[in-house]
Amino acid sequence: MINDSNGMRLYLTADERRAFLAAASKKPGEIRSFCETLHFTGCRISEALSLTVERIDLDNEMIVFETLKKRRSGVYREVPVPASLLNTLELVHQIRATRKLNTPLWSFSRPTAWRIVKAVMQEAGIRSGPHSSPKGLRHAFGVNAISQGIPLNLLSRWMGHSAIEVTAIYANAIGAEQKAIASKMWEGA
Repeated sequence: MINDSNGMRLYLTADERRAFLAAASKKPGEIRSFCETLHFTGCRISEALSLTVERIDLDNEMIVFETLKKRRSGVYREVPVPASLLNTLELVHQIRATRKLNTPLWSFSRPTAWRIVKAVMQEAGIRSGPHSSPKGLRHAFGVNAISQGIPLNLLSRWMGHSAIEVTAIYANAIGAEQKAIASKMWEGA
């Protein structure tokens, strides 16, 4: 479900996502690159924190994540990303020049990373609630992809879901996102 048990949404709206990126852009490089990576990939915090230079594919504009929620290691997925994110990663982490290919990009602990994201959301003016969390960014990635017409099978692969039924929850958006999804149906009528 894309809402909690009280009917509150669990994802950031398009306006909240834009505000989050704007607030992140004013932060020091490591925080900015971390926040942008979460926003543009829909990855989990633990997946971002385990990201290394060798998993940034600048030529193909992809980031390769090890899917950490699987019951076994060695399950990878490629997520296409915008050039702007790759530029930020290159600027902050010197992807092309580094010799430390297996060193994680960020040295934050998981709790510190969580607090960083929450602080950026607060500075962005995102109202407190179940949506204002790192998981809210992941859910926002899914809802945005659905509202932009990305096929479920691609989104499922990008998010590292084991079953397409898990990905289908993002079609249960509410409010403006629901209307945007529905408007695609009305375009041809």
